[in-house]
Amino acid sequence: MKEKKIYLAGNRGMVGSAIHRNLESKNYSNIITRSIDELDLIRQRDVEEFFEKEKPEIVIIAAAKVGGILANNVYRAEFIYQNIMIESNIIHAAHQQGVEKLIFLGSSCIYPKLAPQPIKEESLLSGYLEYTNEPYAIAKIAGLKLCESYYKQYGSNFYSAMPTNLFGYYDNFDLETSHVLPALIRKFHEAKMAENSSVTLWGTGKPKREFMFVDDLADAIVFLLENINAVDIYSKEISQINIGTGEDVTITEAAEIISQVIGFDGEINYDLTKPDGTPRKLMDVSRLHSLGWKHKTSFKEGIEKTYDWFINNRIWN
Repeated sequence: MKEKKIYLAGNRGMVGSAIHRNLESKNYSNIITRSIDELDLIRQRDVEEFFEKEKPEIVIIAAAKVGGILANNVYRAEFIYQNIMIESNIIHAAHQQGVEKLIFLGSSCIYPKLAPQPIKEESLLSGYLEYTNEPYAIAKIAGLKLCESYYKQYGSNFYSAMPTNLFGYYDNFDLETSHVLPALIRKFHEAKMAENSSVTLWGTGKPKREFMFVDDLADAIVFLLENINAVDIYSKEISQINIGTGEDVTITEAAEIISQVIGFDGEINYDLTKPDGTPRKLMDVSRLHSLGWKHKTSFKEGIEKTYDWFINNRIWN
């Protein structure tokens, strides 16, 4: 397995770079990567020519256009178009070239807004989606169903993993396009530097979210790569496997931990005119646990590592 030619799509993002580090730490020696300047995954011909030339044996799809509530809600066309094109081009080219195994990374936002908690894999398509990230979720569902369909029609060893909310090294800390945790880290850091007396956050602070340190996700993906095939997923009459911690916190609790790690002593206020998004989103990860994998990094430890990286790499403006 460790000599197989692996194409890691999206290796420069937070998720892809974590997977790359994990593979290298486990002595995988034949990893193919391309920057967006070298390979435009939205262009079908470019992707097909790349696969014809490189002939990867294993594919991991971590490439995606991602963002937080604001970016998902504003750039709806870009989120659905670009993500559908990226995954469709890669999955189809992988089928054409007879790739031995493909793992597609989705997102927990594929599940219905009001799905029973914790969310089981069977909840897929059982209700309506959260409106603010509906285009992204639909694109990810399409990728998941592409993998399932190529398995059912052709026997392709393609399947999908659905990570919970992620954070960590190389995260996006832009306040307009980031997810909630990197946005909170930057807000509290800047408030501390400016000696502000308070920080104002979106919504009520009541929604509950599950967060996973990205290096734990990477470890889970390599575990699946080494131990699980498509038949193991689809024989359970599910289309994907959840990856998460099985634990959640309120946004208020997360904000308090982040403020403590950063050393911000001011007040935390809430802008009730802004949306909360989904009330709760906790993954049922019992299937993954039963296979023998569990996360290792606590929420606070992950925040400490992420903030240390943020400081040392001077990500903010």
